[in-house]
Amino acid sequence: MTRDQKIVATGAASGVAAMAVLLWLLSTWLPTPPGADALDRRIAYALRWQALAALPLFLMVVAVGNARFASDAIDPTAGAEDRAMIINGRVADNTLQQFALFVAGSLALAASIPPDYLQVIGAAAIVFVIMRLLFWIGYRIDPLYRAFGFSSTAYMNLGLLAAALWLAAV
Repeated sequence: MTRDQKIVATGAASGVAAMAVLLWLLSTWLPTPPGADALDRRIAYALRWQALAALPLFLMVVAVGNARFASDAIDPTAGAEDRAMIINGRVADNTLQQFALFVAGSLALAASIPPDYLQVIGAAAIVFVIMRLLFWIGYRIDPLYRAFGFSSTAYMNLGLLAAALWLAAV
């Protein structure tokens, strides 16, 4: 394995481990929402958390927009973006992709999960925000350091989707 591959693998593994621990801790800390046995309330609970999960994407879009406004890249077709703007744009693109998966996974899971465990949706939204911000910070430090935040949200999304599919089938 190359040095870069070791950095990415270490970041990815530690990101997944941190996500799992944080998700578990927050799930035990957040209360079960009232009325969690009614499907409409479960979906409404999950939808409320989507607003929090969308905040990193909003911040990233604003960062790109403000940087464009204050530079020669105000014309997006001019190819005048600096390295930071390119990274912020890539981070925003990936966050939009991850957010779409998060919305699908958390809403599907909210419809299927036993009511006593519904607070995992809120915990996942909090973890999503934290890990997306860490993805952004890591990417800005060095693109190899994006692995921690990327893997944590990607594998959390996989877990949400897999759990929703599993629970829907049983």
